[in-house]
Amino acid sequence: MTLWQSLLSKLGVRSVRAERHPIRVFLLDDDKRRHRWFTTRFKGDLLDIANNVAEAQQFLSAASYDAIFLDHDLHPEHYNADSTDDERTGYAIARWLCSNPELQRASTILVHTRNADGAMRMVAELRNAGRSADYVPFPLLAERIKRYWSR
Repeated sequence: MTLWQSLLSKLGVRSVRAERHPIRVFLLDDDKRRHRWFTTRFKGDLLDIANNVAEAQQFLSAASYDAIFLDHDLHPEHYNADSTDDERTGYAIARWLCSNPELQRASTILVHTRNADGAMRMVAELRNAGRSADYVPFPLLAERIKRYWSR
């Protein structure tokens, strides 16, 4: 940094930001539009995407992630359904992570579904198992990502 740049930084006219290292991110979601949205948000990071529970279990068993994003409703019949959780929803992954405490211990888990009831059940399950988990409605997710993992 030059003397001039240093002086501008001390006066608060120029901000100094360090570039962060790439992080490893996992996404469970069945919506291709959200796949593209996450790909844009985490450009330069390592992003693995699963469409269903079986794929998610494979990814989560094979690698460690800094951030895990989980959707609840993974099939069209789950959208606006009265049924709660089954083995084909993100809730199954939440339960699976709880029953495998050695996996993804240090990961930040964010549930981003529009299904608030399903999200709260997932977060409760994860927190009861000692996991760091939070529900962020999808429309608010961009701001949360920016706050946690800004570039």
